Amino acid sequence: MVNKVLSTVRDLLPKIAARAQKVDDSRKISERTIRELSEAGVFSMLAPKRYGGAESDPVHFYEVIRAISAACGSTGWVASVVGVHPWHLALFDDRAQDDVWGEDQTTLISSAYAPVGRLTAVDGGYELSGQWGFSSGCDHASWALLGAMVVGVDGRPVDFMTVLVPRTDYEIRDVWDVVGMRGTASNEIVVKNAFVPEHRLKRNYETAQLSGPGQAVNPGPLYKLPFGSIFTSTVAAPCVGIVAGCYEGYLDVMRERVRLSLGGGRFSEDQFAQVAVARASSEIDAAILQMDRNIREMYELAVAGQELPLSMRLRARRDQVRATERSVEAIDMLFKTAGGNSLSRGNPIERAWRDVHAGSVHVANEPERALALYGRAAFGLPVEDNLI
Repeated sequence: MVNKVLSTVRDLLPKIAARAQKVDDSRKISERTIRELSEAGVFSMLAPKRYGGAESDPVHFYEVIRAISAACGSTGWVASVVGVHPWHLALFDDRAQDDVWGEDQTTLISSAYAPVGRLTAVDGGYELSGQWGFSSGCDHASWALLGAMVVGVDGRPVDFMTVLVPRTDYEIRDVWDVVGMRGTASNEIVVKNAFVPEHRLKRNYETAQLSGPGQAVNPGPLYKLPFGSIFTSTVAAPCVGIVAGCYEGYLDVMRERVRLSLGGGRFSEDQFAQVAVARASSEIDAAILQMDRNIREMYELAVAGQELPLSMRLRARRDQVRATERSVEAIDMLFKTAGGNSLSRGNPIERAWRDVHAGSVHVANEPERALALYGRAAFGLPVEDNLI
């Protein structure tokens, strides 16, 4: 099946690329770009059909994200993270979905999943307070998915939840001024004593078990996939896309470059440069092939109504963090061999280098924990983690 959204997005890429420096300088993506991506169908690719979504094969979604990220890392990151939230919301109670999409099916959602919020039981639901960092694209969203823990009468946590909160119940603090992914506007969200009805809460344990009340109204295979595979791939795909785009730009520039030192000569004829290009391209290909294979095989099993084995979920997590590591390795090779010209601010290689390194520090891209989980299972030891 042809990825129709990708075809539409490709027409937008020159404009997105032309805006990339302004996005980096201003620390935000324009409303115009968000509107264009929305009209192209990017944010509805993983949304339920009954709310105007496409319920796309997730491999197609990540293909679109890589293409956008190749043009502008920050735009690709926000498109990916905001674009995955309809998938998560589809697992919630039907009433929560209607709260968000009942009047406007284009409504966007941001997130901050770290369980730093505090939920206290009250009549009819819970009271929520907390402060969350790193909510990418929150300025464009009308709702937020926030991580929180339910506390008992003794003040100790008794359960971990994801909470759906409307924009009217939280404050956004503009604190995002960082080295890379500058345009994601991943600002802080603050909630003070907001009431949350029970239908807007979802247990993280339940999500890890591949279940949720939303599956009763959204029975498609897309909503039988693991959060630990879908969301983590969402923060790896932009990194892969950024370096893939940088690689193509690198070849265009360096193919005709002539060195004025080290004996001169065409850069493209330098054997060390040729080896660096080969290594970088291999890392990019490996990252894409492994991630797409894993998500495709999971989706095919879900379509067939078959169980997703733990070994497959662990492999997907393994390859997802390795994809991010491969992206860092590839961008470092390109940055290093590009020479002093890559150091100037505004150089696409310099911006890509900053963006990939910034994206790699997201907790879901941290490799050691995910790789250790795979290793535990390989040795026959028990494995339990919410991001599998």
